Amino acid sequence: MSQPTLTVLAGPTAVGKGTVCQYIRENYPNVWFSVSATTRDPRPGEVDGTHYYFVSMEEFDQMIADGQMLEYAVVHGKNKYGTPRAKVQEALDAGRPVILEIDLQGARQIRETMPDARLIFLAPPSWDELVSRLVGRGTESEQEQARRLETAKVELAAEKEFDVTVVNDTVERAAKEIAELIGAA
Repeated sequence: MSQPTLTVLAGPTAVGKGTVCQYIRENYPNVWFSVSATTRDPRPGEVDGTHYYFVSMEEFDQMIADGQMLEYAVVHGKNKYGTPRAKVQEALDAGRPVILEIDLQGARQIRETMPDARLIFLAPPSWDELVSRLVGRGTESEQEQARRLETAKVELAAEKEFDVTVVNDTVERAAKEIAELIGAA
């Protein structure tokens, strides 16, 4: 049996990455999802080590300096997010398919550091549907929505950098396609 491949799942804001990943978590328990480290404060209900590893700016910078991060980025100009290398490698060594749900910057870094990784672009069925999803979730101000939609245009333009595109027309269908692509179905 061949070594499982690291899979990166990325796509524009509000495309449903988190929702698709949650479906995969619930229906394909053999898939391992990395837990990112971040310098932002926990939101209500978030648990350290489950949702994120919440670390100080100094701890994050030390992890970078020590080569402990597969990828990292400053997001929205203030907080750092990244993928700790050791846990990902442990899961791969144990023979589990691994998914990183990360942004475009992170996907590009993974392509450089792990060229054998599979990059999957999660795309919306249409621009109008993406706008509807972002506005419909009601979690961002109008100004933040406009900023995220401008970012989404850049992210959508990067689709050709990925190995395969999966359209998130329905969560179940998209999740099943991804599970098949990574050998988890």
